[in-house]
Amino acid sequence: MKRTLIRNAQIVNEGRIFKGSVLLHNGFIAEINEGSILAQADVIIDAEGKYLFPGVIDDQVHFREPGLIHKAEIYTESKAAVAGGVTSYMEMPNTIPNTLTQTLLEEKYKRASECSLANYSFFMGASNDNLEEVLKTDPRRVCGIKIFMGSSTGNMLVDKQDALEAIFSQCKMLIATHCEDEAIIKANMAIYREKYGEDVPVEYHPLIRSAEACYKSSSMAVALAKKYNTRLHVLHISTARELELFDAVTSLRQKRITAEACIHHLWFCDEDYARLGNMIKWNPAVKTKNDRSALIKGLLDNRIDVIATDHAPHTLEEKSNTYFKAPSGGPLIQHSLVAMLELVKQGKFPLERVAEKMSHAVADCFRIEKRGYIRVGYYADLVLVDPEMTWTVQKDNLYYKCGWSPFEGQTFHSCITHTFVNGSLVYAGGRFDEQVMGQRLLFEP
Repeated sequence: MKRTLIRNAQIVNEGRIFKGSVLLHNGFIAEINEGSILAQADVIIDAEGKYLFPGVIDDQVHFREPGLIHKAEIYTESKAAVAGGVTSYMEMPNTIPNTLTQTLLEEKYKRASECSLANYSFFMGASNDNLEEVLKTDPRRVCGIKIFMGSSTGNMLVDKQDALEAIFSQCKMLIATHCEDEAIIKANMAIYREKYGEDVPVEYHPLIRSAEACYKSSSMAVALAKKYNTRLHVLHISTARELELFDAVTSLRQKRITAEACIHHLWFCDEDYARLGNMIKWNPAVKTKNDRSALIKGLLDNRIDVIATDHAPHTLEEKSNTYFKAPSGGPLIQHSLVAMLELVKQGKFPLERVAEKMSHAVADCFRIEKRGYIRVGYYADLVLVDPEMTWTVQKDNLYYKCGWSPFEGQTFHSCITHTFVNGSLVYAGGRFDEQVMGQRLLFEP
């Protein structure tokens, strides 16, 4: 493999920003210097005026393969990922068929090895009756177990108390949960269906999938994890109240219970339904300005540990349906890093926190081997960003298979210029190198 030298970059890493150079060799970071590196290199990139970040690790995506490839597939969405500076992802099990056996899980890994431009891992899915398969999961080679404690999109609701108790008590690896109480949601649905029929205004989505539903389910998951000392990761926290469930501990190695916030909950609020409608219909729902502000504060004080996307594409035709028929979820992975950098420009986050919450903390939370940091001996998963390049999201610059984005028309003031995956320059200035695929993530048990 070629030796690549990145010089004159503003390196954003481990709480610092400093000007320096990084040498890549054989897929790894070979040298870091606060200044020049004199080693010979096959490729030299002058990064003057650019930031160098560790590659983003997105711990929650839905790439829809197998079974739903009219919406998305591993190839197209991993292409969008690297264009957005995401070098590794963890994909969810509510595909068709649901990933509820080890055989189906390994089929997804095989497919990714053939077509994924980014590094990858896949969650093993839990159901009410597949505990034996769950317990076969290899913690060295699989990111975690996913439990839908609210059905969301798909048919994987785990709602039997004995099944939850068995999984939490016997599973020795990280459990990631989608937390919304199904009984509360169904009762709310009945109220609004009686009033509006099928044409419920989408503005009521955060009242149907309410803060109460989120808190009740999240608190149950946290209680189970404390009861059995389980490693629990609560996905897409969306309410201010849920923050009381989590501790503000800096060291993730000391935390058994962690939490994630998603880009859409940090960017949008319930006032945006009038403008964007079903395009911002997610589960859990985008909620109030107060909730959004609380999530930002939770990231700053470390009650929330990581930032992800819950990238979940649907077609425009599907999204154009009436409230109950329009699926929840939307495409975000191409724009997650630039959206966070926009929030930095707005003064809501320090720049160093972006690297921490989108790379370092994800690697620490999931115990990913040799990724998430700019360190000698680590895989060369790196992203160069021009912090002064202004551009606008339009259909012709999207890479999502679904062909739309809730960010269409949004102008960003930072741009991803180069993305390295395992030392290979897979994306540069709108061009892709598809000769080398990403690698399977490995984990320290």
